[in-house]
Amino acid sequence: MGLREQVEQTATYLRERTGFEAEIGIILGTGLGKLAEQIEHEHDIPYEEIPNFPVSTVETHAGRLIFGELSGRKVIGMQGRFHFYEGYSMEQVTFPVRVLKELGMRALIVCNASGGL
Repeated sequence: MGLREQVEQTATYLRERTGFEAEIGIILGTGLGKLAEQIEHEHDIPYEEIPNFPVSTVETHAGRLIFGELSGRKVIGMQGRFHFYEGYSMEQVTFPVRVLKELGMRALIVCNASGGL
């Protein structure tokens, strides 16, 4: 199965499970992981339950998609992400962004904690 088919399969699974269309995608790094608590959760889905999705190996990343509302906007938050240094290919690292786009995302916010040591 090619990348396009995987993205469509994953988006279809998430759409059927949640019925959710997002305006904004948020990739929460270590620095803003607590922002997930401010999202009014409609659905939380662990990455390991999502077809074709990589699984976060970083201990401090919760590893789940959060579907809900933040400041009156429909958002999907990635609580934890995937890194090239974890051994994932760039295709795998960017896969969730492609899925979020397929789910209607028009804007993407990405944060990280570089220099946070």
